[in-house]
Amino acid sequence: MTSLLPFPRMRSLALILALLPLPAIAQTGTPAAPPEVPGAAPQHTGEATPPGAARGPDAGAVRAAPDLHFDERLNDYPTLARADYIFACLATNGQDRNTMRRCACSIDVIASILPYEAYEKAETILSMRLGTGERAGLFRIPATQAGVADLRRAQAEAEMTCF
Repeated sequence: MTSLLPFPRMRSLALILALLPLPAIAQTGTPAAPPEVPGAAPQHTGEATPPGAARGPDAGAVRAAPDLHFDERLNDYPTLARADYIFACLATNGQDRNTMRRCACSIDVIASILPYEAYEKAETILSMRLGTGERAGLFRIPATQAGVADLRRAQAEAEMTCF
């Protein structure tokens, strides 16, 4: 049985994250305000509460930022394909947070240019070309060049946009 996470540390990290309760993962460090009791006088702590700020059990919770640029076409790539691309990009360009952000941007740009089916075909052709023998030679014929060329153009656009 093979695991989707190839490295033992990644498997243990995934296990730890899966077992952590959600509040432990998303803590903000901001203490929650005590719930207000109806009919009781409000207690002031000396801090000004901005208008629209959450009170009670939701105080200090992390709000999800609205995604103003969401496009359904960007969501047609499976998470595993995106993660695979980002891991390969990190291995090539360095493993730090800034590079991870750029690699994620890169796959988003590719997804906006190339449908997933075309991306999958081109990636398959490229991986099969790495082999040797007659079967690998079948993926080096001119008929396979168009799909790979489209992926290369999308990657070039992504590199100009994100890096």
